[in-house]
Amino acid sequence: MTIVRDSFYIDGEWVKATSTDVLEVTTSSTGELYATVPAGTVEEANSAVEAASRAFSAWANTSPKERGELLMRISEKLAERSDEIALDIAHEVGMPLMLSKGIQAGLPTMTFADNAQRAMDFTWEEEVGNSTLVREPVGVVAAITPWNYPLHQIANKVAAALAAGCTVVVKPSEVAPINAFILADIVHEIGLPKGVFNLVTGLGPVVGEAIVAHPKTDMVSFTGSTRAGKRVMQIAAEMVKRVSLELGGKSANIILEDADLSRAVGDGVFKCYLNSGQTCSALTRMVVPRSRLSEIEDLAITAASGLTPGDPVSGSSLLGPLVSAVQQQRVRDYITKGVDEGARLIFGGTTPPEGLEKGYYVAPTIFSDVRNDMTIAQEEIFGPVLSIIPYDSEDEAIAIANDSNYGLAGGVWAGSDEKAFEVARKIRTGQVEINGGNFNVVAPFGGYKQSGIGRELGQYGFEEFLEVKAIQHN
Repeated sequence: MTIVRDSFYIDGEWVKATSTDVLEVTTSSTGELYATVPAGTVEEANSAVEAASRAFSAWANTSPKERGELLMRISEKLAERSDEIALDIAHEVGMPLMLSKGIQAGLPTMTFADNAQRAMDFTWEEEVGNSTLVREPVGVVAAITPWNYPLHQIANKVAAALAAGCTVVVKPSEVAPINAFILADIVHEIGLPKGVFNLVTGLGPVVGEAIVAHPKTDMVSFTGSTRAGKRVMQIAAEMVKRVSLELGGKSANIILEDADLSRAVGDGVFKCYLNSGQTCSALTRMVVPRSRLSEIEDLAITAASGLTPGDPVSGSSLLGPLVSAVQQQRVRDYITKGVDEGARLIFGGTTPPEGLEKGYYVAPTIFSDVRNDMTIAQEEIFGPVLSIIPYDSEDEAIAIANDSNYGLAGGVWAGSDEKAFEVARKIRTGQVEINGGNFNVVAPFGGYKQSGIGRELGQYGFEEFLEVKAIQHN
């Protein structure tokens, strides 16, 4: 049965779309129609910003304790509906259900709870010399989010912004929007004051650009491609608005000579392929000692062989399909480009996985003997494609890692944490995991270079939505 959503959430109410134009959402495992959502207009986007602007003063002056309590209730309701959210995102995005429950549904619950507590515990004023420093919300925030971790990315922005005292207008990805409607249902159910949270679906060049350009929008928080992020920045610059951007990545995973190769390669393959490679921080470049290349290739093939793609809802595989036919073709084109440029294809390729010709599947793929100047080593593929790049010295490995327009994440494997930490310090990127370190939902997430501006999550993500006022006194 197709899910039909025909209204936007504006000013505390479900408002019927004025246009009959809809956006179709497909099930990634079959390509069949899953849902339809309304295609918003500029007028509807403007209406949402106006509502957020009217609500701002009262919400900003609501006590941090009350804001925190409301955010905690959102977290609790998200937890209650985690099965529904996980299933929805398994359909929309293709992440297998067993992973979707913990990641796609679990992380937003944690993020709302963290920001609820942060609002209540934060030191909003401090004395510095003869000044009182006051932290205040930046204002109305336009939150534009992607499809790969849809609710997680919405939560990263909305939870922190609301905790800070900002009001928000959310424009979710039209590819995976239904989870955003579930959040809006929850916001309405718990009685968040009207206008504090607003949701308008639509296309980026229409709704996205309208909420960025609106004179009453004070800040834009955007996650998506570097190309689209540059466009957002250009529009925001016209009115000198604050911009937070979380963009692309091409993260290097350095494996040093004395590392535990079996653990390092197995972990690296999984972290390249998580969410079918549709992860901006995916470790897509495995930088390895040339002297161990053959051994590492065998280990990588063994690891990839254990990740046979399958149906994300009914199957037991940890690897699902890509999100859309467009993305599937894009990834296949990159694989063809890798072969054409001389990289050695050692696993996978453009042929669909056996028995999965229907839907948006791409076989897990590995290239070896990749040079760092090749297209597949420099451009973000956003699919299950691993590039193994050999090096001859530690300094060369670090240089390869840093030879990128991006700087979002990275990894280092070494015989000791001390050695891995030493190398991690030399990588110009926003996050580095050493010896398989786990993702931390309260650590700052964001990048250097063209991976973006600003940070999300934890204290640093919260403070992105605050201004600092200095009040001088005698």
